[in-house]
Amino acid sequence: MDLEGEGNSPWGDVPSSAQTKPTEDEAVVFGESSEASTKSKPIPTIDTTAAQSVKSPTRHPRTPRRPGQHVVRLEAVDDPLGPLGPLGDNAPAAAVDQPPVPPQKEQRLSSRQSSSSATQSSIPRSMLDPASLDDDVERGLGPRTPPPVQPAQGGLPRRDTQPSVSIEQAAKPSFDITVGDPHKVGDLTSSHIVYLVKTKTSSKAYRQPEFAVTRRYRDFLWLYNSLHANNPGVVAPPPPEKQAVGRFDINFVESRRAALERMLNKTAAHPTLQHDGDLKLFLESEAFNVDVKHKERKEPGLGESKGMFSGLGLSVGGGGGKFVEQDEWFHERRVYLDALENQLKALLKAMDSVVTQRKGLSEAAGDLSASLHSLSTVELSVSLSGPLESLSDLQIRIKELYERQAQQDILTLGITIDEYIRLIGSIKLAFGSRQKAYHSWRAAESEMQKRKTTQDKLLRQGKTQQDRLVQMNADVADAERKVHQARLLFEDMGRLMKAELERFEKEKVEDFKSAVETFLEGAVEAQKELIELWETFLMQLDAEENEDVFYKPPVEPAARSPARTSSDETAADSQANLEEDD
Repeated sequence: MDLEGEGNSPWGDVPSSAQTKPTEDEAVVFGESSEASTKSKPIPTIDTTAAQSVKSPTRHPRTPRRPGQHVVRLEAVDDPLGPLGPLGDNAPAAAVDQPPVPPQKEQRLSSRQSSSSATQSSIPRSMLDPASLDDDVERGLGPRTPPPVQPAQGGLPRRDTQPSVSIEQAAKPSFDITVGDPHKVGDLTSSHIVYLVKTKTSSKAYRQPEFAVTRRYRDFLWLYNSLHANNPGVVAPPPPEKQAVGRFDINFVESRRAALERMLNKTAAHPTLQHDGDLKLFLESEAFNVDVKHKERKEPGLGESKGMFSGLGLSVGGGGGKFVEQDEWFHERRVYLDALENQLKALLKAMDSVVTQRKGLSEAAGDLSASLHSLSTVELSVSLSGPLESLSDLQIRIKELYERQAQQDILTLGITIDEYIRLIGSIKLAFGSRQKAYHSWRAAESEMQKRKTTQDKLLRQGKTQQDRLVQMNADVADAERKVHQARLLFEDMGRLMKAELERFEKEKVEDFKSAVETFLEGAVEAQKELIELWETFLMQLDAEENEDVFYKPPVEPAARSPARTSSDETAADSQANLEEDD
């Protein structure tokens, strides 16, 4: 093959010019164009044998020269038989022993441009084939593809910014919920009480740290039922019970408001219930009724199978029948809870009697005050009507004191007793869920035994029932899986209820201790106030008695003294006349 013409052989690798002129490879490296190198000296014609002899000369490694200042460019070569072989996309992939070194993340574009020629001269061409230098330059001008992830050399990289909240705070968010501003809304037939629920929380699951919504009693009842259905085995704090008579009474509304507030705070403080989606919906939704209806349409038929046990594919239900407790621990707790419930009901009854007696004392003090006031108005003597009117005012203050003490007894000890009676009822519902889980387990075992019996019959029939036997084997495996899941569900619910009962006992001691202390402090303060009222009244009586206000005779002393003086003078004159007559 003849390589004639100017510029036909860009390499210029003939023996005559190899001694005095750099090759095209060197020209490319040092920034010289192929045309300039060929125009400086014509290339003589050589034959094919000569081309074959110089096709693959023995090339000694050269010391990298200092790179030139011209822009590096790669141009296509028409001769596929050059000393370096085919270039570009048509180059065959050469197997190398070591993988190419990935580019460093900190490498800059300028440093890559300045060292591109030295890198090309020292690294084999096969390592540069996948990506050209022009591509690198073009990618450097725009968004770059991130390099492959390399393992860290000195451990995990340090974060420059601190997290917004700590792990403990994110796992246990704080809640401060208040229920207030009860007011009556609606007409005569649909009137009800609406409460303002204000929430302050550090949880990032809510849109804002502080928000407020309005709720009525049936919304609280919906929340309790949803929490109980979503979390079988968890003791959800229940709301106060309904009351048909006197539901708009001021004292009843205040006691219900306090009970609803305690319910929400206990629910938000529970480690499991505070992450429930229905609690978030209750506290945050501004269109609560619409959101609840949308949720019911979106998730129809979700009952006790959802929540933490929804992934098991079993519902917490099953057949009925009598349940015989096999665990001694649960049997003892059930007996204990029954006895505790009876004692708390008796204590609540006695507390109601105390509150009723205080209210009776208040009414009696009011009646006494009215009678004293009537007596002071008909009394003619100012010295007696004044103390009677003061005593009437004192009885009015005593009446108010008894009313406040009765209401305080309800809101301290009474509401705590009533709350734990309802909590025991919620625990019994959790016991019922565990019993249903036990019946589901037994029902799954019974179904598995039936399928195994059918499987044994098919095995005895031989090869005539192969199709049914394959299906029955699959049914038996599915039944065994359901039995295993039901057993795990029952055991997990038992462990969960043990933790819930321990939490119940701990909170019961703390709540009753706080309630009794508040009850006693309130009683002491009420007695101190009553004693202070009586002492103040007696001091006023003593001060007025020293001024001779109460015990003056009906006739004024100024009118009595002149009469007494004139009578004495008349008697003295008569005695003197008698003596003169003698």
